[in-house]
Amino acid sequence: MAKENQTEFLLLGFSDLRVLQGPLFWVVLLIYLVTLLGNSVIILLTQASPALHSPMYFFLRHLSVVEVLYTTDIVPRTLVDLASPHPRAISFQGCAAQMYIFIVLGIAECCLLTAMAYDRYAAICRPLHYSTLMSWRACAAMVGTSWFMGIITATTHTSLIFTLPFPSRPVIPHFLCDILPVLRLASTGKHRSEISVMTATVVFIMIPFSLIITSYARILGAILAMASTQSRRKVFSTCSSHLLVVSLFFGTASITYIRPRAGSSVITDRILSLFYTVVTPMLNPIIYTLRNKEVTGALRNVLKKQVSSP
Repeated sequence: MAKENQTEFLLLGFSDLRVLQGPLFWVVLLIYLVTLLGNSVIILLTQASPALHSPMYFFLRHLSVVEVLYTTDIVPRTLVDLASPHPRAISFQGCAAQMYIFIVLGIAECCLLTAMAYDRYAAICRPLHYSTLMSWRACAAMVGTSWFMGIITATTHTSLIFTLPFPSRPVIPHFLCDILPVLRLASTGKHRSEISVMTATVVFIMIPFSLIITSYARILGAILAMASTQSRRKVFSTCSSHLLVVSLFFGTASITYIRPRAGSSVITDRILSLFYTVVTPMLNPIIYTLRNKEVTGALRNVLKKQVSSP
């Protein structure tokens, strides 16, 4: 097919579920606003509070930046589509750009969550070497590597996928230009891209998750070796928030990208994608705020200063 005919895709969105479009619009809008507010609070709080100037909260701040950009790449377009009774077209370039940003931020989040697990391992299992292992230069290198890996992966995937031949006006049975729904529409030559997707899935889902599990297995061993019950509780409380976020992110990502194609359906794919692109970014700051005493304490101090200041 000639490239000049590949001008746009038709995003199905939720137009086949018109009864749900109105309520879903307001639910998604509310979740998006809460996501922006919650992650903005985390970003500002970890920057303004000296008590949160540590590697763990440095990573958390960058994770919140990723979440804000991640949802902003998806949700505004989804809200516009939900307000329309009919499927809306997205340009070939617009679809490629959305997928590119989506992949960059998704891979960056995988790497940041892995870095946060390593930070907890270093703090609990190697406390005497913590300042060396988690120096600010090392932390900056980990964050930079997270973004670099996202850019490299996104460039590879979008280049492979969007040079494939597509029908003249393909319909994407989804509300975003995700990898698998777009790849399935290609007329021919999908094999190389499918191998690339599978490789990236193993590298950026299975390997990071395995590293996180290994880190926490060692942390668990260190916790069980502690004599004091109070020390065990304190250590566990610092890890529980991160573990919950990891479970949400890698759980939905694994189901979406590792699940056999025969076991998938259009509605299931959209529900899963709605959860990890809209709901999870809202839950992360709530989890870290409610389950972390240092964050809640810093938030109270900042609010007290704001109230008491003239």
